[in-house]
Amino acid sequence: MIRASLPIILRLLGMLCAALLAGVAAQAQDINIAAHLQVEGPVAPGGETRIAIRFTPRSNEWHGYWSNPGDAGLGMQVEWQLPEGVSVGEFRYPPPKTLLIGGLMNHVFEGDYAVIAPLRVAKDAPIDAPFELRGVANYLACTDKICVPQRADLRAVVPVGAGAASRDFVHYSSALAAPLDRAARFAYTDDTLRLAIPLPETLEVGAPHVFMGNRELVQYAAPQTFRRDGDLLVAEIPLAEEAMRPDALSGIIRLGDGTGLSFEAEPGTVPAGGKPIRTGADLPPWWALIGAALLGGLVLNIMPCVFPILSLKALSLAKAGGDERSARIDTLAYTAGVVIACIGLGAVLLALRAGGESVGWAFQLQQPDVVIALFLLAAALTANFLGAFEIPGMAITGGGASGRGSFATGLLAAFVATPCTGPFMAAALGAALVLPWPLALGLFAALGLGIALPFLLVGFVPAIRQRLPRPGQWMETFRHWMALPMGLTALALGWLLWRLGGWSWLGIVLVFGVAAIALLVLAGRAQRASRPALLYGIALAATGALALLIIPEPSPPEATADMLDSQPFSEAALAEARAANRPVFVYFTADWCLTCKVNEGVALERAETAQALEEANALVLRGDWTRRDPDITVFLTQQGVAGVPLYLWYAPGSAQPERLPQVLTPRSVIDRALTNPGRPVARRGGSSR
Repeated sequence: MIRASLPIILRLLGMLCAALLAGVAAQAQDINIAAHLQVEGPVAPGGETRIAIRFTPRSNEWHGYWSNPGDAGLGMQVEWQLPEGVSVGEFRYPPPKTLLIGGLMNHVFEGDYAVIAPLRVAKDAPIDAPFELRGVANYLACTDKICVPQRADLRAVVPVGAGAASRDFVHYSSALAAPLDRAARFAYTDDTLRLAIPLPETLEVGAPHVFMGNRELVQYAAPQTFRRDGDLLVAEIPLAEEAMRPDALSGIIRLGDGTGLSFEAEPGTVPAGGKPIRTGADLPPWWALIGAALLGGLVLNIMPCVFPILSLKALSLAKAGGDERSARIDTLAYTAGVVIACIGLGAVLLALRAGGESVGWAFQLQQPDVVIALFLLAAALTANFLGAFEIPGMAITGGGASGRGSFATGLLAAFVATPCTGPFMAAALGAALVLPWPLALGLFAALGLGIALPFLLVGFVPAIRQRLPRPGQWMETFRHWMALPMGLTALALGWLLWRLGGWSWLGIVLVFGVAAIALLVLAGRAQRASRPALLYGIALAATGALALLIIPEPSPPEATADMLDSQPFSEAALAEARAANRPVFVYFTADWCLTCKVNEGVALERAETAQALEEANALVLRGDWTRRDPDITVFLTQQGVAGVPLYLWYAPGSAQPERLPQVLTPRSVIDRALTNPGRPVARRGGSSR
């Protein structure tokens, strides 16, 4: 009984402290977590819009609480002053985090977060002009040592009629726990709550945690166990002593990547078997992850954007002679540059994901400025390999090795490897996204070490260096040949620029590219004549700055028809086709995704595939993620993935889609169409497609 009463006693003490401190807090006006009310867009009588309350802590030490705060804390309560005919629905929350202090589990939010609720206006409401929405929010702001009650006067003007919606709500919505489209099932044993949550078997759940919305039901700090049984995730949570055992449950399941899914649960059968899931993120051993990262970095050295740099750097070391000390210093400088660049890129990736962004290692290619920089860099390196100018520390025509130049070359090698890493780093990067950040950064460091490993061997093993061909004219010829793979990389990036902005935008970029190459050629002439090349460097920097100011934001070219007669992806189109009992094939792609393009050539853009889909009366929806698309990002997050490709087949009447492999065979889609046809489709001239 004492254990059972402890959370209640703590809550009563918390409420008493809140009452005693309320006056002091009001006088001091100490706002530790600010709350601001926002309206998504205009509304008319009979319509609906959304409102959001955004919470902003004044520093990182303060946190707020979920609607069910856990063993201690206080959820938000709002007292509204609403005009006649206006109502506010229940708030939806992002997935909270767990905070364990002194054996008590709290459900908290750290950093900025927002909650969203629907705002409805009755059809007969006497409203024909903008009106003010007012309310008072009471909530709690806490650190690990102190809690302070907060009171916020909420005010916002609600426009009436038509108008644009706030873009902030796209970001707010993407952070919310997405609702499941099917109810979960639950059952009670003597001391355990058992949940069967419908999640596709292919969904990677990492280290999940269930937050129950029903209070005084489970032991919040007790370990939760999970099992996989097909398309069900079975959770077992110890019940609180003297739990009320309600007939309907709700909650949020937070996945290992930080995303969450909200669910409603009803009584039913919960499977007893299944495959156990390790709550340590169900990952391979640490040594295996490090090995995967090292291997992934090692394989990158044969990619067309990295191999030329490695080859010329190794030949540069051979050209420098047999000075053991200089060779090792040069090698370590190069390795430091690669490892630091990989750790830096990994830190940026983890920070963006912690901020709610659904990004991955190569997804920066959605940013036109990054693609321009990579294109100009690849073009400049091609010119360097052709002998137009020299880069200290990488040139095979110069003298001894340069520590600074080698460090810069390492940074360069890691940066240009960015577009090539995606297909090879799925396992290690997937682990990095669910591990604590120190361990995750260790994986990124291992990736960099893998990239630098061949050069480390050349620098530290004299026998390998001695086996390199002796310097001679052939080295210059080899260097020129290395311009071919780097030039192909530049062409691929140029094609991506065209896809991002069309011919006119690509033409503007090419003008600056030609100017930059011309300046580099002039700098190379100055180098060969032993004249200072500083002025050319200043001019090159000015050209780059001018490009950033002049090159406009690209307008993507209009979508062209494809062989599958696909339509742009939207959840509305998907829902409409499923309601009509049609099979649906949904695929997500991007022009910068090599695997996507290979699959399209092998399995999708084929006459046989198009014919099979047409005869099955299947709707084809194509999600193009070449550029950022918030709707696609939200949908991918709901499917438990952070990138493309993704292929989904919705058979008629199925509750959940079948997820196809990331590498398709020529018959992957055809076989689904032949075995899951919809209603017969009329031939062209009377086609429903």
